[in-house]
Amino acid sequence: MTITCLDLEGVLVPEIWIAFSEATGIPELKRTTRDEPDYDKLMKFRLDILEKKGLGLKEIQDVIATIDPLPGAKEFLDELRATCQTIILSDTFSQFAAPLMKKLGQPTIFCNELVVAADGKITGYKMRCEKSKLTTVKALQSIGYDTIASGDSFNDLGMIQASKAGFLFRSTEQIKKDYPQYPAFEEYADLLAAIKRAL
Repeated sequence: MTITCLDLEGVLVPEIWIAFSEATGIPELKRTTRDEPDYDKLMKFRLDILEKKGLGLKEIQDVIATIDPLPGAKEFLDELRATCQTIILSDTFSQFAAPLMKKLGQPTIFCNELVVAADGKITGYKMRCEKSKLTTVKALQSIGYDTIASGDSFNDLGMIQASKAGFLFRSTEQIKKDYPQYPAFEEYADLLAAIKRAL
């Protein structure tokens, strides 16, 4: 019994914070988990910028409403879900992910939660658990599942390393160079074929 665990941003949909950075003209918000391994540090940096600029949840959700899945992502996910159980493990937030899940055909996603004040200001965030992707993979394994994992960023490496098979997808040159033991793919067809072989 195998469950495939996929990252969301950069793998199935564009990076939300990069899209928001481009929409608002705030280049600092282009920083993602591809650049910063410490997620807590990254989120505090983002929330600080939002506060200084007077931006809240509504402004981010307005940009998310314009984002579509990456070309071919839904078809890839549909075929993968027809082949094996699949869960999206993401460090994004339910308030960001909901409209994107609709566009992807409502796959199962485990993610985190923003703390939002009545006026729409984002005041903090609640992580589902520590090292959420790795912890979730280990929990699935503890109840009898093998896992296959794929992602593009530093925060995906734990679940990739802990799984029976792990793949990088559209990752950075630096991550690919630092982790040559993990096959790296750029096309959905190649990733799908690799997952099917690993099942």
